[in-house]
Amino acid sequence: MKAQQKAINDIRAFNRYYTDLLGLLNNQLLESSFSLVEARVLFEIHTKQPVSARQILATIGMDKGYLSRVIRQFEKDKLITKRVSDKDARVTELLLTRKGKGEFSKLDAASNQQIARFISGLSGRKLAALVQHMQAIRDLLG
Repeated sequence: MKAQQKAINDIRAFNRYYTDLLGLLNNQLLESSFSLVEARVLFEIHTKQPVSARQILATIGMDKGYLSRVIRQFEKDKLITKRVSDKDARVTELLLTRKGKGEFSKLDAASNQQIARFISGLSGRKLAALVQHMQAIRDLLG
């Protein structure tokens, strides 16, 4: 049991390190007006549009009420538009507006720049090892 508890402690320490490194607990992600959750919802709409709120919930497993508030705010800010699905009239689909696409592009570019700064000092071999270890984590836990 001691080995398992040490592993738990080590994993939690890594999680704290990584969230601090990326600034994930800041109210605004990447010096934007978006929180981490809002940025993730924007990402899901961008990559899967048209997408329903139900599909977003299934993907990221967040609270339904919280997602509803985020979607309402996105609509108020004119980042998204809603339409009835052609396939099922009971389903409302979400799409990014031109403004929403612009905001997503800014976040995406800022995220790429942030990661580029983190890895800029790594040799090709160390970068390959980092990516390999990250994939190993996904494979082991997925």
